[in-house]
Amino acid sequence: MHRSFRIGLIQSAVTDNAAGNVEAAVAKVREAAARGAQIICLQELFNSLYFCQAQKGERFDLAEAIPGPTTATMQALARELGVVLIVPLFERQAAGVYRNSAAIIDADGALLGVYRKMHIPDDPLFYEKYYFTPGDATQDEGGTTPGAANGFRVWNTRFARIGVLICWDQWYPEAARITSLLGAEVLFYPTAIGWHPAEKSQFGAAQVDAWQTIQRSHAIANGVYVAAPNRVGHEREPGTDGLEFFGHSFVSDPFGRVIAQATTSPAIVLADCDTAVIEETRRNWPFLRDRRIDAYGPILQRYLG
Repeated sequence: MHRSFRIGLIQSAVTDNAAGNVEAAVAKVREAAARGAQIICLQELFNSLYFCQAQKGERFDLAEAIPGPTTATMQALARELGVVLIVPLFERQAAGVYRNSAAIIDADGALLGVYRKMHIPDDPLFYEKYYFTPGDATQDEGGTTPGAANGFRVWNTRFARIGVLICWDQWYPEAARITSLLGAEVLFYPTAIGWHPAEKSQFGAAQVDAWQTIQRSHAIANGVYVAAPNRVGHEREPGTDGLEFFGHSFVSDPFGRVIAQATTSPAIVLADCDTAVIEETRRNWPFLRDRRIDAYGPILQRYLG
């Protein structure tokens, strides 16, 4: 009636050396696997600095294809260790079409598919709309729900059915709900979120609290595990104060309880999960059962004033 599995989240600081970042990530994946992790998720854009702090055309050169060299490295690693890997990358899908993506690799090394970030922010030092085409609202190849009329995905991996969303997606209950309805047992949110240094003293603690609270609410509302790895460290951008990424990677159970978390230092976060907790939580809080799907048509409108 139930399965148990261990999640591993890699929380790292990065440099401008892409090859070095991949090498460091490989070492951390090996360490997480040695500590029993079976599904391991890296942070958003794990192999580069967060280049979206400025709009510079040459930074498109950081992108690579999926499949490509980084996914090939990670596929071989997953196969060797027998682990599932979630590998977030800056993807060049075609000339002029670049995505903020995550490759999902099963424990036999198979590339199951790609999730492409659906919600793209545009804020000071987070100029993502310049770089990223949003995920298309159609089903791509490789998912477990052929014909689904949306860009949200679920993959049936060796250890669990997982959904992957990316950073800004984490603020949208619609994304969490749809992915959960597709059958996800865990929602993974690889992230790159940080403080504007000038705002940290006034708003820093509240920003971290809001970030965790909204994701814990998705766990509660949908009766699923939620796992969010974030990066750490101060990343400079000439002419600005840069960004200080605040870490605090965590895993929440379906009741909204934080069962594992990091602070602001590099870390490997491990959490043991059991599908029996999903079953028990949904029996006692049957939110999915009691949804009024006949009344939700207005949600398709941008605004109802």
